[in-house]
Amino acid sequence: MTYLYVFIGGGLGSLARFLTSKLSDRLISSSFPWGTFISNMVACALLAVLVLAFSHKQSEYPWMQPLLLIGFCGGYSTFSTFSNETFQLINNGQITVAIANIVLSVAVGIGLIFMIRGRV
Repeated sequence: MTYLYVFIGGGLGSLARFLTSKLSDRLISSSFPWGTFISNMVACALLAVLVLAFSHKQSEYPWMQPLLLIGFCGGYSTFSTFSNETFQLINNGQITVAIANIVLSVAVGIGLIFMIRGRV
């Protein structure tokens, strides 16, 4: 059953990421990959909130980790797309935007988890 939870969560997360990217492309005209950035940051924040909310309730909700943490957050965030978009920026000579993408993605992603989960 665990595999089914991961499968369903991953599919829903991937669909949400696709829709987030399409919506951000419509709303924001920029060479910066906002769709991927937004998806990755929301996934970081959601993961932190879920870990906090259910850290002491894993035995009560055994489906939570495979469905939401591994499946949905894993499908919604995307390191491969982040890497490919950063490569494309470098390849197109947009070095400053590529560096901004790397620094912002790592700093904000870790910062969100740190802020939400607190100093543990």
